[in-house]
Amino acid sequence: MSDISWTCDPFGQLTNHQLYALLQLRTEVFVMEQNCAYQDMDDLDQKAFHVQGLRDGKLICYGRLLAPGVKYAEPAIGRIICILAMRREGLGRLLMYKTMAYCEELWPGQAIRISAQHHLESFYNEFGFTAVSEPYMEDGIPHIEMLIGK
Repeated sequence: MSDISWTCDPFGQLTNHQLYALLQLRTEVFVMEQNCAYQDMDDLDQKAFHVQGLRDGKLICYGRLLAPGVKYAEPAIGRIICILAMRREGLGRLLMYKTMAYCEELWPGQAIRISAQHHLESFYNEFGFTAVSEPYMEDGIPHIEMLIGK
């Protein structure tokens, strides 16, 4: 997976094509694939850093980073997705390592909070995240808040 190029850009530096590609991928996965009608564009994108993994110029994975105080007291990682064709190849793990590294670069030494789909709790445990809430429903899917760090 050394042929993947990575970017981490604030909203204002995204091109129209980048924004379109990331919103298209998020819709493909979170709305169409998961059969979940919900408002993906939640007014947080403008305050976020957008982590993009590209192969041959095509977006293959994505994650969104929020600064402390935007959604939680801690920095937050969300909207973690990979294209369907590359799942189960380790791309999701690589994406998580990249997003965590970008968080450390942007907000050194701070804990990170996520709102994870509950069925992925063990995946996030692999990175050191631990559950800090009971499961709750978000957009019709069970979620759990998880935290790593301080």
